[in-house]
Order: sequence, then C-alpha cells, then structure tokens
Amino acid sequence: MPDQERTREIAVDRELCMGSGMCIVYAPGTFAHDEATKAIVIDPMGDAIDAVRIAIEACPTGALSLTSEEERG
Repeated sequence: MPDQERTREIAVDRELCMGSGMCIVYAPGTFAHDEATKAIVIDPMGDAIDAVRIAIEACPTGALSLTSEEERG
C-alpha cells in the first residue's frame, strides 16, 4: 500500500455541504450523513482511493477535500 494510501485525510466543509449524498453514492464505506444531513467521514480507509477521489469530484459544492500527510507537511 503506498504511503499516501495509509495517510489520507478527508475533510468536509460543513458550511459548503448541502447533503446531496453524491459522496455516499460513490464511496459508501467512507461517507455517511449525520442527523443534519451533512456529509461525515465514517472511515477514511473505507473505500479505494479512486472511489474517494470520484466522490470528492462529484460533490456539487466542493465541500470535500483529500490530503495526505506529505501534503500537510
């Protein structure tokens, strides 16, 4: 498993999230909705990295982001 795979961090901007659920469609092992119908990360390693990237790209408001430990510095 590449280092980026082991150190992924997924952030949800709750101000931007409108609860469309696209992230859950593409990466159901990683994302879920909370009681306010906002996206939450339930398991950063819940889906393959490609599925997570597709889920992030599919978010209509750009509320999701993915960083690795290397990118965080």
